[in-house]
Amino acid sequence: MNAQSTSASTSTPKLLLPILIGGGIAGILDLTSAFITFGWKVPRGIAMGLLGTRAFQGSSSWLLFTWILGVILHFTIAFGAATIYCLTARRLTFLEENFLVCGLFYGIAVYLVMNLIVLPLSAFPIKTGTFTLNGLREGILIHMILIGLPISFGAWRFSK
Repeated sequence: MNAQSTSASTSTPKLLLPILIGGGIAGILDLTSAFITFGWKVPRGIAMGLLGTRAFQGSSSWLLFTWILGVILHFTIAFGAATIYCLTARRLTFLEENFLVCGLFYGIAVYLVMNLIVLPLSAFPIKTGTFTLNGLREGILIHMILIGLPISFGAWRFSK
């Protein structure tokens, strides 16, 4: 085994654990918050980004499928956000060293990307750019605390 393959095999677990823990915690906290705020149909709303209004129409087995699809999509996004942070933190070490501040700012970045890029490009039927001050404040705070901090904490704590 050469030095490159040894380095690659030992760095993958160091990257996988913070992604799984940070992304998993962020996904659980965010989904729990959404259930409390909007109810149990939230995963179908997430699936609506892929399926459009068909996510809420059809038989009970179709509705169960769209609910499960929404949960899978939600965690895919959470793990994707964690992957981006952890990969970036390998190059920009201050992201791990200052995980509290960087995590809060990363939560803001995730909120902006989701609301200004992902949602407008999805099949979710909303008008973009219509933010209320309370909705903006709540959304940013939730993303800072429930998404940004768990992801940055996972990178700080588990990538060593």
